[in-house]
Amino acid sequence: MFRKSLLVALSAMVLAALLHAQNPRGSLRGAVQDATGARIPSAKIVVQSVDSRMQREATSEDRGEFRLDDLLPGSYRITVSAIGFLPAEAHVSVAVSSVREVTVTLQPAAPAETVSVQGQNSSITTQPIDLVSVVHQGVITSQDLQTLPLAARSFANIAYLAPGTEPVEPSDPTKARITAVSTGGSSGLNNDLSVDGGDNSDDWIGGFLQNFSPDAIQEFAVRTANEDADTGGTTAGSIVITTRRGTNDWHGTAAFYERAAALNARFPVENPAPNPKQPFSRQNYVGTLGGPVARDKLWFFTSFEYVHENASIAYSPNNLAQFNALAQIAADGLVPSVPSITVPQNVPIPFRDYLGSLRFDWAQTTKSQWFLRTSEDSYLTHNALVAQATLPSTGLTTHNNYWNSVIGSTYSFSPTWLGTFVFDASLLHLTQARNSTLGFALAFPFSSTTLTVSGFETYGDNQFATPITLFPSLRNQEKYQFRYDLGHATGDHSFKFGVNFIHEPVLAGAFPGNQETLYSFRNDPTFYTLNAANLAQFPIDYANGASTTPTSDGSFSQNIQRLALYAQDSWRLSRHLTLNYGLRWQTTFGLFIASGHDQTSNPSFSLLPSFGLPERAPHDDRRQFGPRLGLAYSPGTSGRTVIRTGFGLFYNDLAQNGWAAAFQAVNGGANPPAALIDPDYKTPYALHATAGVQHAFNSNWTASADYTHEEGNHAYRAYPFAATVFRSDNRSSYNALMLHLQGNVSKRFNLVANYTFSKAQTWGCVLGELFDYVNGVCNPLNPFGPGDYGPSGEDVRHRFVLAGTVYIPGGFELSNLFQAESARPFTITTADNSQRISVNGAPTALDAFRGTPYIQMDLRVTRPFRFGERLEVRPFAEFFNLLNRNNPGANYVGNISLLPVPQSDIASGNATHICLDFPTCTQLQPITSLQQLEIPAGGLGDFFGPGTTVGIPLAAQLGVRVNF
Repeated sequence: MFRKSLLVALSAMVLAALLHAQNPRGSLRGAVQDATGARIPSAKIVVQSVDSRMQREATSEDRGEFRLDDLLPGSYRITVSAIGFLPAEAHVSVAVSSVREVTVTLQPAAPAETVSVQGQNSSITTQPIDLVSVVHQGVITSQDLQTLPLAARSFANIAYLAPGTEPVEPSDPTKARITAVSTGGSSGLNNDLSVDGGDNSDDWIGGFLQNFSPDAIQEFAVRTANEDADTGGTTAGSIVITTRRGTNDWHGTAAFYERAAALNARFPVENPAPNPKQPFSRQNYVGTLGGPVARDKLWFFTSFEYVHENASIAYSPNNLAQFNALAQIAADGLVPSVPSITVPQNVPIPFRDYLGSLRFDWAQTTKSQWFLRTSEDSYLTHNALVAQATLPSTGLTTHNNYWNSVIGSTYSFSPTWLGTFVFDASLLHLTQARNSTLGFALAFPFSSTTLTVSGFETYGDNQFATPITLFPSLRNQEKYQFRYDLGHATGDHSFKFGVNFIHEPVLAGAFPGNQETLYSFRNDPTFYTLNAANLAQFPIDYANGASTTPTSDGSFSQNIQRLALYAQDSWRLSRHLTLNYGLRWQTTFGLFIASGHDQTSNPSFSLLPSFGLPERAPHDDRRQFGPRLGLAYSPGTSGRTVIRTGFGLFYNDLAQNGWAAAFQAVNGGANPPAALIDPDYKTPYALHATAGVQHAFNSNWTASADYTHEEGNHAYRAYPFAATVFRSDNRSSYNALMLHLQGNVSKRFNLVANYTFSKAQTWGCVLGELFDYVNGVCNPLNPFGPGDYGPSGEDVRHRFVLAGTVYIPGGFELSNLFQAESARPFTITTADNSQRISVNGAPTALDAFRGTPYIQMDLRVTRPFRFGERLEVRPFAEFFNLLNRNNPGANYVGNISLLPVPQSDIASGNATHICLDFPTCTQLQPITSLQQLEIPAGGLGDFFGPGTTVGIPLAAQLGVRVNF
């Protein structure tokens, strides 16, 4: 299968010929002038890598300007020479996805026949801000990744240094350790992601496909506005990553990280006293090595990280009381085929992760450079998805394998023409095996919330369904990407064009297809053990609460291709004004074909007219034209200020997870899902407009203010007719003002400070997300009804981030990452999660409830010891959530059946009273404020997996790094 797919992909490369996606490189741009400011044409510019001797050349044009694109991030030695002038030389750094500005002043050479003392030397000065691009971004370096505290060692944690980002809970329990990054008020699943120019997007659910060790990353840029045509598959946000590479000098790292329960504070929401504190330990072992295979010719860099974690779930007294009551019910013979249920004090959740990467760089000639990078991530989790209120039987053994390899080259046809080629191949294989196979599960109210990662069940088989969505027990993804782009850079034009072709022969998986019965109870186990009458009610509720999922074909499979063409020009109209304009066209082939069939093979296809829809199959959208336009204006002569404005249209195919039921249905067989795709499908798109100003006060301090407006159209929603119809008719909006300050104080202190004031709104039923698959419709006959428009789940009105390092006497370094944000919204649903609740007869809206403001401060303390010029030892201590306050965020009880309200309120979905003596409810208090219904349900980071530090009280980590 792999060989056949590779041959198909190679054939497609011949047909595609040229291609492009996000560029993980930077640019160098500047002007050559004499001492009077007059421009010097025909000057020779030589740019040579300090580390590897890779070299590029350019010549200044008639206005004395030059530009070099597609430079790998790093340090370069630039030499400029011209006839009749003294040469100038300097070192300059180029950052990923950025344009560095250079001004070269050449002094006249002294006449050979005179003897005199040479005066002022020629010089090169650089500006710290990008004066020509309209892309809004933040660049995070390997130094940032090594010095700032990282919860769970996820490189995405530090992406919050970029303005306009925020932490989110990844909506895919099968990838719980890959952190998402929210941009534009979304769930983070709509960002375009690339590593070394290769696609790293998960086409099944969105977000990152493969995780990388922070020590394998050189730099990455978080772009919250991309007004260049080379970026697609997003609603404007993207993350561009480049990995570390070898140099002529041997260099490497060895590091060890240790966390333990003794270093963590108790989390009272999930593990209240007097229970034994939740057992926990984690060790990270890290090693990197890079250097020359052949000096000035061939280099390598390799990294490896191993995570050895033993986390656990320690049950609260309330949950233990419920479990013990359930065990007594089973001992009484009331649970068929289950004579006993074991109730442990805690459940171990071991996690093992292996992340490896190997990269070779080859300077074939001064005009031709190549690289090969291959990476793997393999992890194993036992008792995955066991939650605070669920027993071990509901868990899984999850095994994920990711593999990725990228081959790339750049070739300088001339000083102005450059070609870049990338071939990327990636594989994903996921298996999830249930802890039990009883054929049924018991679900009680206390174990189900809107964020329950294990689903509805309390005991028994995992149903692979949560109140948010279904997720598969098997996933396979096989992807090949071919890309080539061609650029022509001169002083006043930087023109590039290319084609991006992705061949994905396997985008497949399976949901469990065996028959399963879920028994849902209206009361918790302790209710039934109160007295004999209640216990007699248990068999009645057992029979009445049964819902059976019949045997079916749970598999789904796609074979899709994605094609994009673009052209982009950066035209310097004058010394102060640059026009950026481009056009992108993209499409997908086979988006609606599943297992070789279109939707006409769907057994529910004939129902479309009864829903007011035409009886035809949806087709791929070929009208995805995305114009991009931007202006960058630098007033005055200092080159320290730039004013940017831009506009773009961005198309983004939906993650396929949302339509999985319709893909399964075409398989036919017994009991296919009643699900269809709207024949009038249109590709979701966002209209993105930005404006901002950035100013460099000096070489150490910069500040910026940016405004972003985004309008979303044709996003996904599910219509609950007799058969679920997946339509693309949703609308959303996002507006944000982002302030950013960055600088250094006398080499003793550096900081990054961001403030974002934003508003994100969309249509939804029980949950609203921008460009996500979880939005639904409460009433299919009135899909834009009252109360259905409101904030997205990531609608954070105010967010502040402060990060930096202080160098104090004694050689100590204090690094801080502080986050504070206003409360996020949440909804409370009816018992069956189909609607929002009413309060005193008035339906609640999406914006009815807000959680708790989120505050967290992480701190690292280190004291480096240097031995000679190369060896450095850094012992450190890290403290996460130093403020030691509970942070439930938006994780509040989200289902009326879990609230302390009378059973009549639960049955009707209308909350009227609070029970003061729940669950007997003999004393009632009228509800006069919605705040009476706000009850914390856990930590902000449930989906991040057990043992992480997002949203929980103080946790500490000790470690040591050795760098050479």
